[in-house]
Parts: sequence; C-alpha cells; structure tokens
Amino acid sequence: MTDTAAEEDKDPDIELFVKAGIDGESIGNCPFSQRLFMILWLKGVVFNVTTVDLKRKPADLHNLAPGTHPPFLTFQGEVLTDVNKIEEYLEANLAPPKYPKLAAKNRDSNTAGNDIFARFSAYVKNTKPDKHNALEQSLNKALSKLDEYLMSPLPEEVQAGHHFEGESNRKYLDGDDLTLADCNLLPKLHVVKVVAKKYRNYDIPSEFRGVWRYLGNAYDRDEFTNTCAANEEIELAYQDVAKRLGK
Repeated sequence: MTDTAAEEDKDPDIELFVKAGIDGESIGNCPFSQRLFMILWLKGVVFNVTTVDLKRKPADLHNLAPGTHPPFLTFQGEVLTDVNKIEEYLEANLAPPKYPKLAAKNRDSNTAGNDIFARFSAYVKNTKPDKHNALEQSLNKALSKLDEYLMSPLPEEVQAGHHFEGESNRKYLDGDDLTLADCNLLPKLHVVKVVAKKYRNYDIPSEFRGVWRYLGNAYDRDEFTNTCAANEEIELAYQDVAKRLGK
C-alpha cells in the first residue's frame, strides 16, 4: 500500500467535547452531547471524547472555543460549535463507501416527537397545581402522536409486507437501523422518562406500545446506553429546574 493510500484510509482526527457530570469526569446530562456521541459511534469512525467540567473549564479549552459550552467538536483541527451544523458536516464528510449514511429516508421521521421535550419542560417546571393535569395531558398528547407514528407502517414496510395487521414492527423511527432522527430524539425521550418519574411520579402510559418498544430497542444498543449519562446525573441536573407543585 502506498503512503497516499494509507493516508486516505486513515480516519480523520476527531475530538468530541461533552459536558462532564457532577464529578467533573463522567458524562453529564446533555442530550445534545449524546446526540453527537451517538452519531460518531454509528459512523464507525475512531474519535476521542473529552468531558468538560463547566465549573473548572481549562484555559486551553477556553481558547479553543471561547464562550462556547459543550458539545463542540474538532475535525482535523477545525472547531465546530453548532450542533445541527456539526450533524450536517459529519454526514457530508463521513460518507459512503467508508462510513454509513445516517440520514432518515422518510422526512416525517425527522420531526416525529419533536414537541415532546417542550411539553415535558413545561410540565416539570410548573408550580401551579391547577395547571398540573392540563400539562400532563399535553405531554401525553405529544407522546401519543409519537406512538402513532411508530405504530404506523412506513411506506417500505407496506410494500415489503413487514407489518402485522396494519401495525409497524420496526425498531426505530425510520426502520430497523438507528438514524440521525433517533440520535436527536432518543436522548431527549430518555430524559423525559427519568425526570418525569423522579419529580412528578409520572410513567409514560403503558398503552403507548410503540414508544415502549422504541425505548426497549434503544436500551439494547451500546451506541445509546454507553453514551447516556447515569440516571442520577440526569436527576441532579433537573434538581433546580423541576419545581415543586405548590399546595
């Protein structure tokens, strides 16, 4: 193999900077950090991860990306700080044949569940008992829409007959493979599940079979579980955000 071929075969030099946990070292609660971590893992590229302690942000990091909170990324020395742009950049620069394409085939997969996190935030930040039920219903409604999407067969499932009595049996938003859409939604959905249980004693309703199947399939994947903050980290991150309901 020539030197040029060997150079071309080498992975680019990538370092991902993510928010550190309470101990300053482990992975902290940050769905955006996890989103990029998952994308890089699924791309099959070799990369380094550095956790950044926001209380003691080292000077060299401050110089690297002044005024920026993690996640951010360096790609062959270039600093990238906008999460959506980083996702586009990675999809364009880590492309087939060497790296898999991760974009969803169905456009609706990218927007499924996109209002859940905002509804959840309103629900856990609320302090007025008279608004509690309405906000909970609003969250349920958003989860119900996601459930409907996950239970409805995709066009390709219908064509191939890979569904059961009109129901989809796919694992993820866009099929049986994780896509960019899942990297965006799953970290947020996990936070909703953990935090709503801890501070509102709320469980995602069991009738949302599609949502539970989706989460179960995600928890079977190292790309998801090994990029996730510990539940305690997530709960601690919401300690001051989740408000007590007044009497």
